[in-house]
Amino acid sequence: MAEPSPDHDEHRASTLVLALLSLLVGSVTGLVCALFRILLRQADTLRGEIIAFAHQQGPMGLLLVVAGAAAATAAAAALVSRVSPNAAGSGIPEVEAAISGGDPGRPVRTAVVKFFGGLLAIGSGLALGREGPSVQMGHSIADIIGRLFRRNQLDARVLFAAGAGAGLATAFNAPIAGAVFVLEELLRRFDTRTAAAALGASAGAIAVARVFLGVEPDFSVPAQAFPGFAAVPVHIVLGVIAALAAAVYARTVLGALALADRATGLPVTVRAALIGGGVGLLAWLAPSWVGGGDAITQQTLLDVGSLSMIGLMFAVRFALGPLSYAAGTPGGLFAPMLVLGAQIGLVFGRLHDQWLAGGASPTAYAVVGMTAFFTAVVRAPLTGICLAVEMTGSANLLLSMMAACFGAMVVMNLLGVPPIYDLLRDRAERRLQQASTNARPASES
Repeated sequence: MAEPSPDHDEHRASTLVLALLSLLVGSVTGLVCALFRILLRQADTLRGEIIAFAHQQGPMGLLLVVAGAAAATAAAAALVSRVSPNAAGSGIPEVEAAISGGDPGRPVRTAVVKFFGGLLAIGSGLALGREGPSVQMGHSIADIIGRLFRRNQLDARVLFAAGAGAGLATAFNAPIAGAVFVLEELLRRFDTRTAAAALGASAGAIAVARVFLGVEPDFSVPAQAFPGFAAVPVHIVLGVIAALAAAVYARTVLGALALADRATGLPVTVRAALIGGGVGLLAWLAPSWVGGGDAITQQTLLDVGSLSMIGLMFAVRFALGPLSYAAGTPGGLFAPMLVLGAQIGLVFGRLHDQWLAGGASPTAYAVVGMTAFFTAVVRAPLTGICLAVEMTGSANLLLSMMAACFGAMVVMNLLGVPPIYDLLRDRAERRLQQASTNARPASES
């Protein structure tokens, strides 16, 4: 029997160290991101109290809300532009670039700006997701720990992805989704080392986070019946509809960013203040329509609201998400997409039951719509399914989710719309090339 080679023993030892470090990365990420979620909840509560107080003050109260939102958004944008420019937006394209061998940036600065800038931006009412800051904070924590333990470049990249997955897991209390996100979206490969690191980081993050956040799913949803064969074609149609909306949404996000880029005469902070002031005005008129949107998603999943009101809210949030993302502050796209997807599913379910007397509950359609819209925009069906199952506890709907994701994936492929993070990464690369070209001396032109 052949003896194990020294290289084989070294590989096993390296894998063990990587696995242990992933647990450490996950635990620290879980602690930081749990604190971030707790403070975001308090910020949402404080915003509601300020708006309630302001309504008692008449026109001065309106000015207070608009000015406060504008100031908070401008402060978040200033943090990004002056301290850590790569902390704008969701951070996922930046994490993917670092994993591919790009500059990981300055992890401490990035984490600090993501934490406080995210609190200011999302707390002021921008329709942004908490997962964006959480993912990049997890990546930054992994970068710090990888440097402290002097890991090589290969191990560091795996830790980057594992830390980012731990951040996503904590943001949505979804450990499986966090691990799958690493394999499906960030690394796009599966092997023993990366799988062990992804699982270890997500498990460590959730084990710590649940001490502070509790163990219940993020959304409370009644138990759903298992779907039968007849549900498959219906949910494929729902996936097709979700994909058509997703194609428009992805282009709307890029369009909002392009419009912001063309406003070259405005400083970044002024542009952010204008967007924040508009969000403040909406918050004055409809306080529950702003922010990350968890409360809206919860109401939608419980089949609350008239079709006309849901349609109006959908239209507002469809525009508000891209507009908020164009402010240049920390914040993600996932949570706002869950709102839109759930609303698409609920409206589809109600109309289907009204016209064709379907058997599934509107809540089931809302859960499936949430999955399909996410899948269509991000092009990560396994992550979308895991997120929906873990956030709602609706494992019975797996067949419906798979059918809807199938329809969404096929349509997006036929339309030729790339995944949103590919679009954002390509945009960042074009801007970098343009800046490099503009910076060349005239003699080189």
